[in-house]
Formats: sequence, C-alpha cells, structure tokens
Amino acid sequence: MLVLLSGVRRADSRDRPPTPVPPRTRLWLDFVNTDAAAQSPGGDLLRDFEALLSWFQEHGAVDDERAAGIRRRVVLQPAAAAATLVDARRVRAALRVLAEKGHGTARVRDDAVLEINRVLGRSAGTRRLDPREEGGYTRTFVPTGDAFAGLMIPIVESTADSLVALELARVRRCADPRCHRVFLDGTKNGLRRWCVMGTCGNRAKAARHRARTVTRR
Repeated sequence: MLVLLSGVRRADSRDRPPTPVPPRTRLWLDFVNTDAAAQSPGGDLLRDFEALLSWFQEHGAVDDERAAGIRRRVVLQPAAAAATLVDARRVRAALRVLAEKGHGTARVRDDAVLEINRVLGRSAGTRRLDPREEGGYTRTFVPTGDAFAGLMIPIVESTADSLVALELARVRRCADPRCHRVFLDGTKNGLRRWCVMGTCGNRAKAARHRARTVTRR
C-alpha cells in the first residue's frame, strides 16, 4: 500500500547548503610565480613598482582607492617605491625556496618564518573584514603612516595560513623540468604533477608518445 504523508518531504541534496569549495591556489604561490624563472622567456612580471602595484590590484590584495593613493605617493617618494620593490623581490625569493623545499627541510621553514615575521613586525596598521562586491568577505590591512607600509602583508599572511594549515606537503613545483611554476595540489589523491594539464601535462604526453614512436621503429 502506498501511503502519502502530507507536509512531510524527504530532505535531499537540494536542501543542504552548498559545501564551500577550497581555493585551488594561494596568493603567495601566485606571487612566487611572477619571478623570471616561472615566466621564462617573458621575464620577471614585477619589472618595476607600477607592475608590482598593478599585480596586487589584479589579485585583490590592494583596492583601487588605496592604489591611487600609493601612485600619488610614488611621485613624491620614488626612492621609497624602489626600496619597496626590492623588498618584495626579497620576500618572493624566500617564498620560492619555501614552496620548493619547505616540506622536507625544517631550516627552510624556519627561514621563511623569520622573513614573514620581519614583514609583519615592521608594518603598523589595522586589520579589517570588508565585503566583496561579488559577495562574501575579505580580510584587509589598512596601514597607518607610510603609504608603502603593509603592501606585502597579504602575501605573508597567505603564506602563514599555509604553514598553519600544514599545506606544504601539497605545495610543489611543476614536474616539467622546463617549468618553474609552483602550485597547490588540491586533488583527493595528492598526485597532481603539472601546474596546468593543458600545457605542461600535454607537452609531457606528447613527448612520451614521440619516444614510443621512435622505439617502435
């Protein structure tokens, strides 16, 4: 006998709130991938301070209002802008070593922590939680005083988050020896090898196919 229960509905997947999908990358890894090694033959993406600031804007680390204020300050303090670029490259170099060797080498992790704390310790300001235009929220750092202060805060905080979450085991360099890009392996089995399957992965497949073809001849 079929019994219909009025007002009772079985819960299904449509009734459950969507499960948050973890991001497939990290800001600090994207920052590492701006260096000349990762961008060869194009060269360093941070070729000057304007390129650095634009990169921060594009990745949501600096809002347009603050970026405009920094650009006005650059005109008055070009030496400070140049020093900020040098420091950003220094941090990036330390983070590349962390990405490539940090999981297996305690000394590398210790050095990275020192670099993170150096940046955090010299940056005065306040931290805020702000809504995103596209929805959701983001943490922001509002420096006090020096317009350039705190520019690297989002990068080192992203790195700190990965260290706290013990993510270094999932951070690796692309398996293509010609590629120096680093990435976070978000696969369930943890066996991802390529930064981008459509480029480096397909290139490796093509190389294996050519090798098999030559062997058969």
